[in-house]
Amino acid sequence: MLWHQLTDKNQLLEIISQSKKQPHENLAVLLFKHSTRCSISSMALNRLQSKWVDNPKIPTYYLDLLSYREISNEIASLFQVEHASPQVLVIKDGKCIYTASHSEISVSDIMEVIAKQTL
Repeated sequence: MLWHQLTDKNQLLEIISQSKKQPHENLAVLLFKHSTRCSISSMALNRLQSKWVDNPKIPTYYLDLLSYREISNEIASLFQVEHASPQVLVIKDGKCIYTASHSEISVSDIMEVIAKQTL
């Protein structure tokens, strides 16, 4: 996967802006929150990476939440989601339209949600 490392709270404003662009420019933005000490998180990351097909219309962001816990907290507040790890969020029009954690993280579910948003 072509990951953008999420290391600064200001990047969240960029993500919101990206998610608001016209559909022909960006469909959505994917955030993946990862705990580098958790085997379940590593399994979810590997499964996501093995099935994901890079798409320039769906930028992907990776957050090492052990190093950047304050950004994880800001994500929870900004997008009104409960913190989990591992966790994936899909951001569209500045809002979280999908979230999943642990074994619920599924590329097919993510793509289905994004496809519905572009109809």
